[in-house]
Amino acid sequence: MKFLFDLFPVLLFFIAFKFAGIYVATAVAIAATFGQIGWLKLRRQPVDTMLWVSLAIIVIFGGATLVLHDETFIKWKPTVLYWMFALILGGATLFFRRNLIRSLMQEKMELPDAAWQRMNLSWIAFFSLMGALNLYVAFHYPTETWVNFKLFGGMGLMLVFVLIQGAMLSKYVSDEEKN
Repeated sequence: MKFLFDLFPVLLFFIAFKFAGIYVATAVAIAATFGQIGWLKLRRQPVDTMLWVSLAIIVIFGGATLVLHDETFIKWKPTVLYWMFALILGGATLFFRRNLIRSLMQEKMELPDAAWQRMNLSWIAFFSLMGALNLYVAFHYPTETWVNFKLFGGMGLMLVFVLIQGAMLSKYVSDEEKN
């Protein structure tokens, strides 16, 4: 359910783009992100830090797109978000000797230090590459192709990456946990 909740602004952006174009879609994405936060606040649930970060980025880049009537800014938004994730993960490791992937997931699974390190580096590499790939598609293909890639390509690559991560981690699951 959380996955669909997180995907909500992207889905609305996609639908609005198909019916009304990039500028209406951008406004819809901004409104949908505000709506997500409003929904959580209304239900007295905590708002994840990354949702606040996403709101700030969509407001800044989406706002620039609408004010300047230039779709370049909204095309940069996913890259900025991906690269921010990569920088946060890498910076925490480099400067604070803290593996954030481990911090988020250690209660759910037990792994050796080397596996946590590989997992963290894998996510850093994935987010870095996704940011670069977004820029490539955004500025080498028509906007419609980029919008399709943003939803289907981005989500598809994320799914493949998570499945690969799961396969790599499966060797650490004990026989008792498998049954």
